[in-house]
Amino acid sequence: MEVVFLTFILVLSIFLGFELISKVPATLHTPLMSGANAISGITLAGAFLSAGAGMTTMGSLLGTAAVAFATINVIGGYMVTDRMLSMFKSKKGS
Repeated sequence: MEVVFLTFILVLSIFLGFELISKVPATLHTPLMSGANAISGITLAGAFLSAGAGMTTMGSLLGTAAVAFATINVIGGYMVTDRMLSMFKSKKGS
């Protein structure tokens, strides 16, 4: 693909992402973020495939880095979800 076309797609996706996120009310940011991070499990599966392909050393290194970052993203998503759900639990001592 041409560099101009790829740059156009990048700029369009940045603009669209900014517009969509700025329209989300503040009360929905946490559930939206936690759901999006949980979906990163798909990214983790692709990162495992990339790291295990063993085509080149650079590909294996980038795949390993992708596994690490995707794992951090998935764990963070579950931690945010757990924290959000704990806000709705009743307090036993009160």
